[in-house]
Amino acid sequence: MKLVIGGGYLGMRVAKAWRDQGRTVAVLTRKHSRADELRDAGYMPLIGDVTDPDSLAVLSDQLTELDCVLYAVGFDRQAGPAMREVYVAGLRNALDKLPDSTRRIIYISSTGVYSQNDGGSIDETSPAEPVREGGQVCLEAEQALQQHPLGQRSIVLRLAGIYGPGRTLKQADLIAGKPVSAAPEGYLNLIHVDDAVGIVMAVDESAQPADLYLVSDGNPVLRRDFYAEAAQLLGAPAPVFQSPDDASSSRRGNTDKRVSNALLRHELRYSFLFPSYREGLRASISTASH
Repeated sequence: MKLVIGGGYLGMRVAKAWRDQGRTVAVLTRKHSRADELRDAGYMPLIGDVTDPDSLAVLSDQLTELDCVLYAVGFDRQAGPAMREVYVAGLRNALDKLPDSTRRIIYISSTGVYSQNDGGSIDETSPAEPVREGGQVCLEAEQALQQHPLGQRSIVLRLAGIYGPGRTLKQADLIAGKPVSAAPEGYLNLIHVDDAVGIVMAVDESAQPADLYLVSDGNPVLRRDFYAEAAQLLGAPAPVFQSPDDASSSRRGNTDKRVSNALLRHELRYSFLFPSYREGLRASISTASH
């Protein structure tokens, strides 16, 4: 039995990969209408909300044994609860309701926990000292996981910017010819969604994974080059850049670091489907256009 908490862009692709392996896959959803769709697609729907502890009794009531849990909850600004309530309190709520027999938890975090901004390389040993709220909350959630009794069975994946079909950075702005609010010389660190799925699967299948991996394609790209390539593939005007409204290092558009995936490659021996943004963009934009 596998469980996906956070059935979004990444979560549902992992759920499908597990289902296609013949696994029984449960998916937690807040919506009754979504539950019917999940059931029709071959999943076991569970209705609950991580911000409502009482609703999560379904996890302990219906799941007596769990092989692996993917926790990939994103933040919906339209939903109401604050970011910290979703990421930190929500994770604690879910952990408290999981069966004690749960073998492994894979938690999706972010390289936003690193505030390094000098263009240098970071890895799992680099200090995590986030300055943006999103990174701070992700780090708090990681710490909450480590402090929980199930934390010893958990693996944290800090993902770089995830992209893929239907999720190309600034696509609408590029097509419309709007300026990109970012520093063109800063580095982007990326991971194609299909490779993110493959790495989750590799971690799940690993006999002794590390407790933390940085997940990127290992080929940082200057924003100038990335958006130029995307614009060309989209048939859009060449990108024009403008300084972000806030010139402080807390702005995402000003970040400048290079994420190393050396540990992931060494330990998991994962072979990337899209080893750089060039292959990933071509596949993503081609897929999205059909």
